[in-house]
Amino acid sequence: MTFFKKNENETAYVGGQKHFIDMIKNTGDGDFLFWRQPEEDFNTKSKVEVMPGEVAVFVDGGNIAAVLESGTHELSTINYPFISRLKNSLSGGISTFNCVVFFVKKSDSKEIMWGTTSPISVKDKVYGIRTDVRARGAYKVRIENPALFIEKLVGSNKQFQDNDALGEYFNNQLKTIIRSSVTTFINEYENELIGMDAYLDDISKVIEWKVNETFNEYGLCCVNFSVSALDVDTEKYDSIDEAQVNAIKRVKEAEGEQAYMSTLGDNWDKMQSSKIMNTMAGNSGAGGIGTIGAGLGVGMAAGGAFTNMANQMFAPMTEKQNQSSEHEDPMEALGKLKKMLDAELISQADYDSKKEEILKRM
Repeated sequence: MTFFKKNENETAYVGGQKHFIDMIKNTGDGDFLFWRQPEEDFNTKSKVEVMPGEVAVFVDGGNIAAVLESGTHELSTINYPFISRLKNSLSGGISTFNCVVFFVKKSDSKEIMWGTTSPISVKDKVYGIRTDVRARGAYKVRIENPALFIEKLVGSNKQFQDNDALGEYFNNQLKTIIRSSVTTFINEYENELIGMDAYLDDISKVIEWKVNETFNEYGLCCVNFSVSALDVDTEKYDSIDEAQVNAIKRVKEAEGEQAYMSTLGDNWDKMQSSKIMNTMAGNSGAGGIGTIGAGLGVGMAAGGAFTNMANQMFAPMTEKQNQSSEHEDPMEALGKLKKMLDAELISQADYDSKKEEILKRM
């Protein structure tokens, strides 16, 4: 019994012990990037079954002996039935010819989420303000060189079996690359920061290229690195937007007031003249202007006073009309004057007087 001491690692085999020939298959979780098969120190002629989408890395005596693609492979070791047991008894049950198998996924990993924990301080060149930007996104990993990956990252431990553990390992390096790349892009960006999302694909490609410079040293490849968002602190932009809206509102109000006053100035004289004439026409049956004056108890004198008052009211309008007529085309003015004579709106004497006045201005 002493001469054939059992290696404790044999408990991982089917039935709890090693056989003359064993079939080694991947029993790891499907989400793992790699899996170290628990059966160790298997006898020579044992077989390894490698499924599609994975490779097996055979480590014999501390050295990577082979990388096995999908299929069934026969292994050659220095371990032989009974003889290896005898040798193990001399080392306290520990195999003197250790060999193990790592199963490594060839497919892309699940998405590994990332995000900047602290904001990136940048300057908006359009508005000249300093603000903060946070970046976030995701990426996938593919093991391109299984042997190099096992050698550089795994060794004899299992701490990088899943995505989260691997992402945590490269976390600080990724943050440095991302901050540097985003800052460089924004420093060269001449437009308003709000709107950078149009360039997310370009930024993502630059960062993926830089990340792969690091990953390739470990037999890894960064796949589909994406910056899903550059979150700009909009607090200062909200103030700018509010100020711009208020400025536009004031301009529009001023333009409306100006248009109103312009329209009012053109029509004011006509409106007032029309009101007075309508009032006078409404009272024409009771004696006209003179009757209005008599109603006030001042007789014809009041009528004269009212006439003077009306003349004063019309004076500004007449003056403005005279100023306007000075710039009127003489031929057009004479034509209008002739039409008024023909319509018996003015007398021949008024026509002759006004005609002479127009001809003097020519």
